[in-house]
Amino acid sequence: MAAAVVCWALGGGLLAGAVVGGWAAGAAEEVPADRAAWERAGELWREETADTLLPPVLVGDGAGPGGADRRWTRTAVAADGPCAPALGAEWNAALAPVGCTRLLRATYTDATRSSLLSVGLVFTPAGRAATDTLRTRFEPAAPPPRAYGLADRQRASWAVSVLPDAPVVVYAVSAFADGRAVDRPRPAAAAGATTPAAQSGLAHEARAVTDRLERALRRTAATPHRPEAGR
Repeated sequence: MAAAVVCWALGGGLLAGAVVGGWAAGAAEEVPADRAAWERAGELWREETADTLLPPVLVGDGAGPGGADRRWTRTAVAADGPCAPALGAEWNAALAPVGCTRLLRATYTDATRSSLLSVGLVFTPAGRAATDTLRTRFEPAAPPPRAYGLADRQRASWAVSVLPDAPVVVYAVSAFADGRAVDRPRPAAAAGATTPAAQSGLAHEARAVTDRLERALRRTAATPHRPEAGR
């Protein structure tokens, strides 16, 4: 039994990489009781397609200001690559205690083509305890994420969610589709009622898209993976 535990810990350390170092060895004790579901969620980036994790269409019934319906269409998916360059210095520093296994990114637009949403799924090798710590320290005051396909000055609002039941951070950054700059970008939770992000609905959009991506990820994690024929 002792030998098996040691082998498992060493294997986890190798998969997590040198960035995580010795922390990964202790992560085995932090995995929740439903270990299969947690580990399944952490491997979705490897097992599922972009269309599954970043659906071509997101439906937001009642998700807009005043309960208006929303519908977002995916317009681009970022090429696969390492986490660090895409996340930027602030997010790399915030995620340093848990590391980053893979980052998936895409861009959506609303039905009126007036807004753009740059989204990301950050998969980490973290255990439950580390993820809970990340949520309490990072989620309330998360720095603005980099927005795939958008300049920093175009970011209007953003929402970030550290999932409690999966080693994944989900975020969405909203912007005006015409590319106009925003003087004071604000997190969706602090957009208030009179800021441009709030009055235009961009804060609502960021929160709603983040919520829909969370739901899609949870549904996928709850479904047993079936390898494609011949794989």
